[in-house]
Amino acid sequence: ALVPCQVLRVAILLSYCSILCNYKAIEMPSHQTYGGSWKFLTFIDLVIQAVFFGICVLTDLSSLLTRGSGNQEQERQLKKLISLRDWMLAVLAFPVGVFVVAVFWIIYAYDREMIYPKLLDNFIPGWLNHGMHTTVLPFILIEMRTSHHQYPSRSSGLAAICTFSVGYILWVCWVHHVTGMWVYPFLEHIGSGARIIFFGSTTILMNFLYLLGEVLNSYIWDTQRSMEEEKEKPKLE
Repeated sequence: ALVPCQVLRVAILLSYCSILCNYKAIEMPSHQTYGGSWKFLTFIDLVIQAVFFGICVLTDLSSLLTRGSGNQEQERQLKKLISLRDWMLAVLAFPVGVFVVAVFWIIYAYDREMIYPKLLDNFIPGWLNHGMHTTVLPFILIEMRTSHHQYPSRSSGLAAICTFSVGYILWVCWVHHVTGMWVYPFLEHIGSGARIIFFGSTTILMNFLYLLGEVLNSYIWDTQRSMEEEKEKPKLE
C-alpha cells in the first residue's frame, strides 16, 4: 500500500471530527428545534462513522503496544476491541453509511427540495455537504478493503440493524408528534399509507445493505486469499 492503513484511519477520523465540528458550528433554525441535530440520520451517521474510525485507531494503537509483549490480558482486551470494531462496521457503519449516501442522492436527483432545500446552501457549504453525504461511501469501502472484518451471525446482525432502523423510525414519528413537523420535507407531501410503505421499504433496504456488506467483505477477502494462494504455488518449469 502507498499509504499505511493505520495512517489512512487517522486521516479519516480527523476528517470526520472536522466535519462534525463545522456542522455543529452552523446556526441553522432546525438545530434549535426539538431533537436538534440528532433528529437527522445524516448527523447520526457522522457520529457512527467518527466513533467507528475512533475504535479503528484505538485498535491499531493497542495492537502496536501489545505486539510482542506476551501479556495475555492485553491480548484479551485487544480481541474485544477488534470484535467491537468488526461489529460496528457490519451492523452500523456500512449499512447506515451506504443508506445515507444512496437515499440522499437518489432523492436529491429527483427533487432536491424534498430532501435538501436550496435554502440550505446559505448555511452549508458544498464541501461540507459532500463530507456528510458523499465521502462516507469511499471511506467505508477503503476500510473494508484494507482490513478483514469478522461479521456476526446473520440472524444477530439482521436483528441489530432492524432494531436500529425501527428505533430511528419511531424517533422520527415522535419528533413529528411533539412538533407537528416531519424531519424530512418530503414526508409532508405523502399520505400516511405512503409513509408506512416508505418506512417499511427503508427497513428492508437497511437489511439488504447489511447482507451486501457481508457478501462484499467475503468477496474481497476470499479473492485476496485465492490470489495469495496462487502466488505461493510453485511455478512449473
